[in-house]
Amino acid sequence: MKPITIDMTIQAIILIGVLITAYLTIRFRDLLAAALMSAAMSLLLSLEFYMLHAPDVAIAEAAVGAGVVTAVVVYGIAKTERWEVEP
Repeated sequence: MKPITIDMTIQAIILIGVLITAYLTIRFRDLLAAALMSAAMSLLLSLEFYMLHAPDVAIAEAAVGAGVVTAVVVYGIAKTERWEVEP
């Protein structure tokens, strides 16, 4: 059995952060805050990919997931309502 290294500890913290930001993305009623939590989750995922020695995937995730998708979602929110309306 391998001892727990500092890399494993950092990866566990990042994955817990991914779970927390995913939960907050779902629970927020403010759509702008949910979009920002989604961007934070994407940045944490890109950091995790980098730590798993996949820098090309990390760069793509950071550029597309945190950059382009967040910009498109924020633009869509700007054109509609910011707050989620409960039926």
